[in-house]
Amino acid sequence: MESSTTHTIVEALTKAIVEHRLHPGTKLAEQKLADHFGVSRTLVRQALFQLSQNRLIRLEPARGAFVAAPSVMEARQVFAVRRMLEAEMTRAFVREVTPAKIKALKEHVAREKSAVDLGDVSGRTELLGDFHVRMAELMGNEVLAQMLGELISRCAVITLMYQTASAAEHSNDEHADIVKALAARDEALAVRLMNEHLLHVEESLAFDRKVPTNDISMALS
Repeated sequence: MESSTTHTIVEALTKAIVEHRLHPGTKLAEQKLADHFGVSRTLVRQALFQLSQNRLIRLEPARGAFVAAPSVMEARQVFAVRRMLEAEMTRAFVREVTPAKIKALKEHVAREKSAVDLGDVSGRTELLGDFHVRMAELMGNEVLAQMLGELISRCAVITLMYQTASAAEHSNDEHADIVKALAARDEALAVRLMNEHLLHVEESLAFDRKVPTNDISMALS
């Protein structure tokens, strides 16, 4: 029971951070969270520790827990690692491509597009990130899917801090182009498009932007 409650808190906070409802630098007060979830502070502390493991929050001695506020250098490093991983993933995907895998990716891209068209910020953020995890899942590589998931969670914090408005639509178009290249089994084109796509996402981040703040009870309600 305890672990499932901890899991619920971790999921709720992760979702609030990834969907841009909890902003970087927000203090996560243990008592406030315990009251919100109707649990003990011990369970809240366990959940916060788990979140600190994948760097979505940072724990500061004597000060408490805060939503991560990644530096510009960390943002650049996360994208550099993603480019290394995802170039190889794209190569491998082309080698084992099937009509069923392409169909699954096309369906995902269609869901992204409708979220973008509806102006659903949290939905499109999640779907645009999940495209990359979906590729790994379709290859049956759970380790890669998990690693990408963690990197993309860190990217979500970074994009919240630094992303400009029109980037989502471009990402969706670029995902559609990547799927076309994969379907055509054009390895060189698919790898080039994936690399350019990740560079474009990174370039769309305005690193001089002021970071917003938010209130925890509003974010979780």
